[in-house]
Amino acid sequence: MRLDRNAIDKSIPIPLYYQLKQHLRDYIDTCRVGDPIPTENELCTRFEISRPTVRQAITELVAEGYLVRSKGKGTFVTRPKVQRDFRLALSSFNQEMRDKGVSPSTRVLDLYQTKADTAVAEKLGLQSGDTVFFLRRLRSADRQPLMIVNTFLPAGLVPGFDSHDFSQVALHTLLSETYAFELTLMRRSIEAIAAPKEEATLLEIKPGSPVQYTETIVYTDQDIPIEFSLGWYRGDHSRFTLEVRAE
Repeated sequence: MRLDRNAIDKSIPIPLYYQLKQHLRDYIDTCRVGDPIPTENELCTRFEISRPTVRQAITELVAEGYLVRSKGKGTFVTRPKVQRDFRLALSSFNQEMRDKGVSPSTRVLDLYQTKADTAVAEKLGLQSGDTVFFLRRLRSADRQPLMIVNTFLPAGLVPGFDSHDFSQVALHTLLSETYAFELTLMRRSIEAIAAPKEEATLLEIKPGSPVQYTETIVYTDQDIPIEFSLGWYRGDHSRFTLEVRAE
């Protein structure tokens, strides 16, 4: 697709930067990751608009994850951030990604029984030393590592848990359909941290790069904590959305 100089209509009440932004979005969809876009000066000349107008359109596309600036080199097409919605947090990761037009995959890194330390036991309402299952997964979108999730579950509530293939099986679907738990509540905290070395290696980023770190507890309808998870999300490829309604 070529950039059409007639795509900007100065006679309509839609801001010029927004018209350019939408046209660039369409153009980006036809490009490959790493392709350069025209310079600000080239865009100004092609569309006969001011540099601040062009800069605003590009800045918003950079903020939304469609473009990336490289100092001294130019502006390039990049992979858009995968947006995760807190309202969908108890749904299947695979289904959520497919709904967003992304191909999901899961790699199981570890799955075994262990003893709960004090912190894990407290989150799951157990005694320190009680047996739990530990599941560690690397989840990807379009073959790009997106997040690492460490999950602990009370072993006594999910017998045979380690016999399942979690590269194919959705955790919450298994808990609901196989173990007959009704999952009704999730409590999650989120903070920005520097990526630890091990997680950075798995996520294919530099140690110390920004990641979104989460701690999540999932409860059943009987108010039993069934899952405690720690998550590390690539900051450059993910975004969380939280919707708050007035009472």
